[in-house]
Amino acid sequence: MIADAFAALSDVVSKPFRAILLRTLGFTLAGLIALWIILVWVFNHFVTLPWGWAETTVDIIAGAGFVVAMVFLVAPVSSLVAGLFLDEIAEKVERTAFPSDPVGSPLPLPQVLVSSVKFFGVVILANLIALVLLLLPGINLVAFLLVNAYLLGREYFELAALRFRPYDEARTLRRAYAGQVFGGGLIVALFVMIPIVNLATPLFATAFMVRLHKRISAQGRTSAQGAV
Repeated sequence: MIADAFAALSDVVSKPFRAILLRTLGFTLAGLIALWIILVWVFNHFVTLPWGWAETTVDIIAGAGFVVAMVFLVAPVSSLVAGLFLDEIAEKVERTAFPSDPVGSPLPLPQVLVSSVKFFGVVILANLIALVLLLLPGINLVAFLLVNAYLLGREYFELAALRFRPYDEARTLRRAYAGQVFGGGLIVALFVMIPIVNLATPLFATAFMVRLHKRISAQGRTSAQGAV
């Protein structure tokens, strides 16, 4: 799994993926900026205080809070962006890293978009809960990692698996190898926590989970042959 992660990191900075990297960075950054503008507008529209000093203090605290919120929003925004570039990234990884294997089938765009939007909502809700847990020392960072490890692992692994198998089969495979998928999600969650670098999450997570799915599929075939 660690080897898969380093291989995915190599993809992020490699020449064949450079054009996709620039586009994913641009879309992820644009999504974060849009959410920042919305948060600022909502705050300025609904939060008004009669005292100048109090409003200034609240603005400073809110500004710091917005910065923290952006860290939490990278995960859901990256999931939306990944939906736009999933097939392009996955196909490049499959062709370069597994040249002797068949290439997966592109997912229908409506299916990817619906799945990404649903996942966006789930991650927003989960991270709001994790954000509240920041007030509880000792479990704040752990809560953030565990929540995103599960959600990111599930989403990116299933998207990679759906290129080769029906949804029910992809979900069954994820559940059968839940520990490995969670471990992969934990690596993605740690990547999300790195400022600036985390803007490349859609590319890294997709490239990583394509490899993880390939490895788990091979394990499944070996187990089935052993059982026979």
